[in-house]
Amino acid sequence: MTDLRADDLRTLARQQIPAEVWDFIEGGSGDELTVAANTAAFAAARLRPRVMVDVSAVDTGVTLLDARLDTPVGLAPTAYHQLVHPDGEVATAAGAAKENALFVVAMFASRTLEDIAAPAAGPLWLQLYWLRDRDAIARLARRAAAAGFAALVLAVDAPRLGRRLRDIRNRFAVDGRVRAVNLDASLMAASHDRQAGASALAAHAAQTFDASLTWADLAWLRERSPLPVVLKGILTAEDAAAAVAHGAAAVIVSNHGGRQLDGAVATLDALPEVVEAVDGACPVLVDGGVRSGRDALIALALGADAVLLGRPTLWALATGGSDGVADLLRHVTDDLAHDMALAGRPSLRDVDRRLIRAVTNAR
Repeated sequence: MTDLRADDLRTLARQQIPAEVWDFIEGGSGDELTVAANTAAFAAARLRPRVMVDVSAVDTGVTLLDARLDTPVGLAPTAYHQLVHPDGEVATAAGAAKENALFVVAMFASRTLEDIAAPAAGPLWLQLYWLRDRDAIARLARRAAAAGFAALVLAVDAPRLGRRLRDIRNRFAVDGRVRAVNLDASLMAASHDRQAGASALAAHAAQTFDASLTWADLAWLRERSPLPVVLKGILTAEDAAAAVAHGAAAVIVSNHGGRQLDGAVATLDALPEVVEAVDGACPVLVDGGVRSGRDALIALALGADAVLLGRPTLWALATGGSDGVADLLRHVTDDLAHDMALAGRPSLRDVDRRLIRAVTNAR
């Protein structure tokens, strides 16, 4: 599996994953314009390599929230890993630990926080949605801190679930044998209830997500946990500045993999204005459309401190378990190091906007 690229993993995974689960993983909202835009933005970028630079040693190491990582490539939060592998997030965490890479665990993980943390040598962050049941959020935050998680990641782009037409057409509901075990069963019942002409996940979100979330609410979460709070779903300079003003420890430029507002700006296109607005006050991460070391290099050159893989994580987990996840991270990191050398940038400190040719608005 070591020589397989993300697209190869995707082909293999599609052969193994049931059709409606595949649509749940791969699908976006609406016409999936933003899903396509995320990858197209990377494909359109062009690099300006420098020559006659000593690249005999290339360093991909990075520090995020005081944790030293061997790679700026991490794993984005994706739900229900047991839908594609029986060991679920435990295997994913083990794979990330082998490469000393960041793993952001989803609120709707199918293994307990404590089991996920057990094999992890690298840092774990826990992603949260803002629920009407605030006690449930507080309980998860306490458990995450006790289990050794290093940060909370609040998804701020989901006051309601995007209209994911594949799930609606499939009447998608989570297999009853796979559950979001870190939340009370009563909170998750609707996600397993198959309904005519509807997505069970959308019905669940309508019942449980709190659409009244505002910037003022962040103080409530910060008061209830010693962990730093990262905001995921930032796409504009205005929101980036507000995140810094309200004490965000980091921001993640994300459009939810094209699964929320269809037609939203591609994350790579949003990245420069977010980086400019943050102005070094906190780390900036990005997800959405990252498939290779070249993609990672482009995002890092535009100011990201790290990139996160979403769908490729599930492809790798489905086809190779924990070793598959480790192989994916290793391959993308090796690819990044290779391209850094060819670009004349031996360390991440040398990777900046001068590497990217100015992109016109023709795309």
